Amino acid sequence: MSRNVDRSTRRARRALAVGAVVVGAVVVGAVAATLPGVASAEPAGGARDVGAGVERISVAADGAQLDRDSTGGAITTDGNRVVFSSSATNLTPGNAAGSERVYLRDEPSGQIKHVGSYPIASPVISGNGEYAAYWVLLFRDTKVKLAQWTAGSSIGLNCDALNCSQPSVSGDGRYVANVATIGRPSTSQRIDVWDWQANTKQELVWFAHTAPSRPSISGDGRFVAYQDGKVKDVFVWDRDHGSTSEPIEGPSKEATIVQISEDGSKVVYLSGSDTYVHDVGSGTARRVPDVKGLAIDPTGNHLLYAPNDTTGPSLVLRDLRTDTDEVISDRPASAGVDAVSSDGRDVVFASTADDIVPGDTNGKSDVFVRRLSS
Repeated sequence: MSRNVDRSTRRARRALAVGAVVVGAVVVGAVAATLPGVASAEPAGGARDVGAGVERISVAADGAQLDRDSTGGAITTDGNRVVFSSSATNLTPGNAAGSERVYLRDEPSGQIKHVGSYPIASPVISGNGEYAAYWVLLFRDTKVKLAQWTAGSSIGLNCDALNCSQPSVSGDGRYVANVATIGRPSTSQRIDVWDWQANTKQELVWFAHTAPSRPSISGDGRFVAYQDGKVKDVFVWDRDHGSTSEPIEGPSKEATIVQISEDGSKVVYLSGSDTYVHDVGSGTARRVPDVKGLAIDPTGNHLLYAPNDTTGPSLVLRDLRTDTDEVISDRPASAGVDAVSSDGRDVVFASTADDIVPGDTNGKSDVFVRRLSS
């Protein structure tokens, strides 16, 4: 039997028992197309090694610019697949109404698939690129769906709550962490981890409030970092030990979670005007001052951030081992979690700027990938 725990009054807890559930499947249409060449250019500020550059990946099957906005963007560990959302009517056939859809693109083959519809937030992707998770509005409730590349369709996770949202998916797509909101009107929420292949769910924590709380799961599903949005603390749950840490930022400051790295070694969180990179093994944290952390690469060695000083670049990638920075975009741009591939080789972002690649005249938000020199 699960117990309600308000993290504002009690911080330490143990993991709750696993309960079996049935996962319902909802199939959506899928369309595949092969993309020809994509627009590309060398990044501003100097030439790079062969293979480096930036490309616009939100283009139609015939290479044409899209007629509506494309947003979000998440990339796999190896940088070969990207998921994003778009309301374009000319990306794949059958979207004449211009509804928002989820697309998975495979870079080596140039193939793109429509795998889901009506996302209400940017989709995230598994490390191997086989799955993308997103959430949708179903009548007046929200549900989490898991889109699959091979099937070209989505399954709906059978969340036993009125509203489920903010999914984070493991490296192989087997585990999905999400927020389940209870009651109408909503009165409480919990953090769940679904093993959809085994049809089981684990409840990590209950909150007696609905302040923004969000999970982030490691690649093997062992660790889940999450925040209590009311007291603004960040915790790390460890499946192997069945335990949850004390607030990783310590007792003296508030924190907001960004992401746990795929290898589970680092947790990025925000506190005040600074970003912190917490080492799970040692329990120590590194401060990156006056920036907003956006994502960390799967190895935990590269931090994507937005400088708080808006007069300079909009996106910068820092190598945490050498303390060196690489400008990802000097034009207005945005990025989310899962935006960086392993070792910081590739970064996906969205921008309305029309001078990132040649021939960008659609006046829409597009999704780009910057390939960095190895």
